[in-house]
Amino acid sequence: MSTQPLNSPKTESTLDASALITEHQAGVWRYLRAIGCDQSLADDLTQETFFAVLRRPFVQVGPNATTSYLRRVAYHLLVSYRRRQKKMTVTSELDLLDSQWLRWAGADSNGSDLSDRLGECFARLTARAQLSLKLRFTEGSSREHIAKELGISEHGAKNLMQRAKAQLKQCLDEKLNRE
Repeated sequence: MSTQPLNSPKTESTLDASALITEHQAGVWRYLRAIGCDQSLADDLTQETFFAVLRRPFVQVGPNATTSYLRRVAYHLLVSYRRRQKKMTVTSELDLLDSQWLRWAGADSNGSDLSDRLGECFARLTARAQLSLKLRFTEGSSREHIAKELGISEHGAKNLMQRAKAQLKQCLDEKLNRE
């Protein structure tokens, strides 16, 4: 654990900045996606988060404090972006959101363990449920399009996705409670 500012002129601090980005980039990106950013915006705001942090002297106190600080910077960048776009869809319950993220991602600063668990739970869903969620959340398809692809009504597509999301949540909760 280094207490040296990351942007000081020493050569090893450059390595510290690189290590900071390498260690936390995926976690910041996943956090932004979890709070509602599309992929492109999450990419941009992740980069902006590290620019903002490294512009000023930054001391790494510990991994949990660093992770929490990076999430807060990313959140505030998102709020600023949404205000400029006049699209305020961000939750004002940052503490609740952070506690949920910590509950799900735990000490894993980049969220890869959570992503692995989610993948395991996703594999347990039926093929139709998987397809409906992929169409909705990967391709951004409308409920009408999903219903047509699956040969069911729009209401049926809505119910299928709600059940699939509930199954994912239950599966993740069970995995987290076992740990």
